Amino acid sequence: MTVRVVLADDQPLVRAALEMVISETPDVEVVGEAATGAEAVRLAEELDPDVVVMDIRMPGMDGIEATRLVTAGSGDARVVVLTTFDDDDYVYAALRAGASGFLVKDMALDDILAAIRVVAAGDALIAPSVTRRLIAEFAGRREPAPVPAARQLGGITDREREILTLVGRGLSNTEIAAELVISVATVKTYVTRLLSKLDARDRVQLVILAYETGLVTLPR
Repeated sequence: MTVRVVLADDQPLVRAALEMVISETPDVEVVGEAATGAEAVRLAEELDPDVVVMDIRMPGMDGIEATRLVTAGSGDARVVVLTTFDDDDYVYAALRAGASGFLVKDMALDDILAAIRVVAAGDALIAPSVTRRLIAEFAGRREPAPVPAARQLGGITDREREILTLVGRGLSNTEIAAELVISVATVKTYVTRLLSKLDARDRVQLVILAYETGLVTLPR
């Protein structure tokens, strides 16, 4: 199936570069382009794309509010935010708004294509190394105090809580399997159960939940 994408970025050159490489890819197509957050929300509603590639800094409505509105809308579009990362303090807020991951503007175009496919398939684009760096930089900044774990995590088992803690620390399924001396397939099963029990959209939301409930804390 072809992945239908809306590109939202106020820089025409960025959109043009992405559109050019996507146009040469048979399984991904650009169905719309937006230069503002408001346009991105409108196109997501009108075109019902699979993925919206969303810049954060745009005139008028920024990418965070646009992400919140897109993911809360009636369609099934998933959002990956586009950022310079090193100087962007809003990535964590965008993830909390419902984004399924993020792309860095200096990534290779082929890697961006691969990321779009990953998100369209229902997974989250949040590599373990990126998770660690992201959380260390942005988690907890100007955010409310963690919700007591018992209130949100009462329905999970001790083993599931252990898995969630390791996911929150940024470990991959393979690393979790090695840590707990279980198979990768077993880890995948636990992660799937956590997604269902906690009504989490993807792995990104599990990471955020692990921090918000205090299972994982920021390094001092």
